[in-house]
Amino acid sequence: MLFKLTELEGAVSISVTYAIGTVVKHQLYGYRGVVVSYDSSCMAGDKWYYGNKTQPKQNQPWYHLLIDESGGLSTYVAQSNLSFDRVGTPIVHPRTDSYFSCFKNGVYILKAKNLDV
Repeated sequence: MLFKLTELEGAVSISVTYAIGTVVKHQLYGYRGVVVSYDSSCMAGDKWYYGNKTQPKQNQPWYHLLIDESGGLSTYVAQSNLSFDRVGTPIVHPRTDSYFSCFKNGVYILKAKNLDV
């Protein structure tokens, strides 16, 4: 299930850099992934957050990614740890077809929602 929180929260504008379908690269660890959803700030609990190797600011967008060539892993990453991927090739992940219809011009295209009621 895809979800996206509003970019406005309490009249504070949240600057989301990476849209759903964008291929990104983790700046510290070098892995590639595709954005499947995002939160306007970190929604993980304190135990998870403080258990991480790094603690980037919680009050920034955080992204749910499918990780390239990981065998099916996903992750949750702060915007400050990401950059645009410049490779331009699709990622290899077993769940990309669940979210996206195709990969075109370096970006994944979301599947159209079924509008039949």
